[in-house]
Formats: sequence, C-alpha cells, structure tokens
Amino acid sequence: MDINWLQLFSEVKRALKKRGSSEQDADDFVQEAFVRLTCFARGSPVENPEAFLMRTALNLSIDAHRHRGIRGAEVLVDDVVIADARPGVEDQLLARERIARLNAGLANLDDRAREMVLLHRVDGLSYEEIARRHGVSISTVHHQIAKALMQLTGWMHGWYP
Repeated sequence: MDINWLQLFSEVKRALKKRGSSEQDADDFVQEAFVRLTCFARGSPVENPEAFLMRTALNLSIDAHRHRGIRGAEVLVDDVVIADARPGVEDQLLARERIARLNAGLANLDDRAREMVLLHRVDGLSYEEIARRHGVSISTVHHQIAKALMQLTGWMHGWYP
C-alpha cells in the first residue's frame, strides 16, 4: 500500500485547523507527528500510519492547548511592540532648562526664604517644624514662603512653555 504523504499531511493539517490550531502550529504538529511516526516505525511496524499520524498530531495540539492554559500563550519577542515611556529628547531638554531657570530663581531669593521654601517643598517639613527650626512664628514662615513662591512664579512667568 503506497501512501500519498502530501495528501495525508494536508488532511491532518485541515483537521488541526478545524480544531482551532493556527496555520503555523498545524504545520509544526504535522511535522512533529511525522518525526514520531518515523522514529516509532524504526522499532516496530506501524499497521496504520495514517491513523498514527492523525492521532499523534491531534494529541500534540491538545497538549499544546493544555500547556497554554497553564502557562499562558507563548509570545515571540518580534511580535511584541514595546512602547518607550521615557520622555522625548525635546521634553528632556525643556525639563533641564526649566530646572536651570528655577535654580536661578532660587538663587535670587534671600537665604532665609530659599531655605524655608526648600525645607517645605523638597524636604516635606511642615510650617510648624520650619518655625521651630528657625525660631519664628508659623505666620512668619507662611509669609516668607508665600512671598518667595510669588517671586519664583514671577521669575518663571513668560519663560515656562
């Protein structure tokens, strides 16, 4: 009995695709099933190679489906689009320029006001903690920080994009 392998491969592939396998997976299952048939036939005769090939390919697809269910679908790196969340070059440059402008504005403040603004905005200290540290009232701290922020806002106004 002579087997038309190309026709058999097509039939097995069609049966796999009917059961949900992709074109590529069906090709892989048929190829793996044929390798197993060939290896098995070396040791003992196979009475019905067509049935062996079909059953092996179907079992391979079932195993792959179970494997994906446990571990998730396999994704090729070439198929993944990785979005770069980093800011663009222009945004980075503008951020550096804003920081430089802010530093220049901070340098224009008197030492006490600059220190209070930095203690509050950068170090996260409360007005009460700053007042204790400087030996002044809370309202003085509030006034100093408000005045300094108004100066910084004026300094940055018109420049800030």
